[in-house]
Amino acid sequence: MPDNSPLRIVYCHCAFAQVIPTAVKLGVLEQLTESKLAFECVPDLCEMSARRDPKLQELSQGSNVRIAACYPRAVQGLFVAAGCPLPKEGAEIINMRTLNANETFAALTRETAAE
Repeated sequence: MPDNSPLRIVYCHCAFAQVIPTAVKLGVLEQLTESKLAFECVPDLCEMSARRDPKLQELSQGSNVRIAACYPRAVQGLFVAAGCPLPKEGAEIINMRTLNANETFAALTRETAAE
């Protein structure tokens, strides 16, 4: 059954680990800002996981979420470590470590098959 909830875009700025190339991070953030799409910008998912930030619980409860961050397995692990695993369906992680800014933005904003 398709999820009819609105798409939620989450952008991780990777402020502390600094493993995502600066040009990619800034390029994605600039494109998201210019697009006028609603999105949430979090400073650093790794740090939020370490602190068990309640925001992670909120993000894990939602469906139809796309997260621009790091390797999907690592991001899933961060949510598990914080005690709030992402749902198996309805959450997609876009890897800014392997994509450039344009590819990341396209993946974040593409329409889903159900739309």
